[in-house]
Amino acid sequence: MLHHIELWVPDLARAEATLGWILTELGWAEHQRWPAGVSWKLGGTYVVAEQSPAVTGPHDRMRAGLNHLALHAGTRADVDRLTAESEARGWKLMFADRHPHAGGPDHYAAFMENEDGFEIELVAA
Repeated sequence: MLHHIELWVPDLARAEATLGWILTELGWAEHQRWPAGVSWKLGGTYVVAEQSPAVTGPHDRMRAGLNHLALHAGTRADVDRLTAESEARGWKLMFADRHPHAGGPDHYAAFMENEDGFEIELVAA
């Protein structure tokens, strides 16, 4: 089982507005907070967003490292609702021409990217 994921972000407030919003919508609860970071927890797993002074450049999902987080998002209706609400929360729908089957004909999901280049995939059960 996954223990935690730590994401270094260039702007903590933007990460909270985008990533924090979607995690909260999916049932994650704020776990810890400190001046440069925040974490959200669901079960035994937590996700950290930290604005570290050691960050050396922007996130690039196309380089080696983290490409995206895929999250269980409930039903197809839940994915549709979150997708519809996401743009006002700082997310941009990716692969719109193939949405909601960008992952294949039997895979119902929304792929979204925030201003800092972090991608999430909201997967329907």
